[in-house]
Amino acid sequence: MESKAKIFGHPIHQMLVVFPLGLLATAVIFDLITLRSGAAHWSEAAFYMTGAGIIGGLAAAIFGLIDWLAIPSHTRAKAVGAWHGLGNVVVVLLFACSFMLRWNTPEAPDSSALALSIIGVLLALVTGWLGGELMDRMGVGIDEGANLNAPNSLTDHPHHTHGTSPGHA
Repeated sequence: MESKAKIFGHPIHQMLVVFPLGLLATAVIFDLITLRSGAAHWSEAAFYMTGAGIIGGLAAAIFGLIDWLAIPSHTRAKAVGAWHGLGNVVVVLLFACSFMLRWNTPEAPDSSALALSIIGVLLALVTGWLGGELMDRMGVGIDEGANLNAPNSLTDHPHHTHGTSPGHA
């Protein structure tokens, strides 16, 4: 099932999701570095990365919702997509709560702010797996003509007339 929200022939959701995942996961790593080293500048950087990750997550969610709405009802993909999307809303909410708890002292987050971020990144591992299941196993967001010899996405050639189907040589 092709993505309904594309730019230059590629799904926008799949392009955007890497930013919040990377920013939020790295924010947790920076907090762990602060705990180990005592260098507060790592947690201050984590604060700003968390803010950017929240914004990126909200942007990715808009395009994920557009694609989810196009999935046929009563399919496994629709159910998995719902869990993926709802789980990611929870991830963003966990990080948003952590962000608010850090607001007055970004260089010294309290244990509840750290716990929320760690829980958020662990949940993001699960929701990321669900996203991979949607794309890799169910073909959600994959171009109908995807194959090993498909033409460049910027060409105007029909995508399903060249080469072999995915996984076939």
